[in-house]
Amino acid sequence: MSAILSLAVYFVVVVGLISVLMAVTHLSGERHFERGTGVPYESGVPITGSARMRFSADFYLVAMFFVIFDISAVYLFAWAVSVRELGWPGYVAAVVFMVETAAGLAYLWRSGAFDWGARRLREHRERHGMTGA
Repeated sequence: MSAILSLAVYFVVVVGLISVLMAVTHLSGERHFERGTGVPYESGVPITGSARMRFSADFYLVAMFFVIFDISAVYLFAWAVSVRELGWPGYVAAVVFMVETAAGLAYLWRSGAFDWGARRLREHRERHGMTGA
């Protein structure tokens, strides 16, 4: 029962803290309604087009590859912290993990996932019988 009571007290403290912070922020903030207040901008530069631009799928692929290999690096950092406690089985597991990650990188590289220049576009057009610039 004390665990539930502790959780309830924690919940009340968190909700109370959030409420106090939101109230203080609301009361201490400036209120001005000039003409440019609601206009969106990026780093002080006015917007120049639609926010609904289409991006090539290559941007999303690179983002996904980054996340995958970034998470791999996080696993390896966690392994490096506990390398002495894990011993040789941990070392073998880390080596297998690194080999699998390198094999995935080699596969992506070989399949042309990182090649999105003019050559790839030309090869795509040749494969699908397209012409033009």
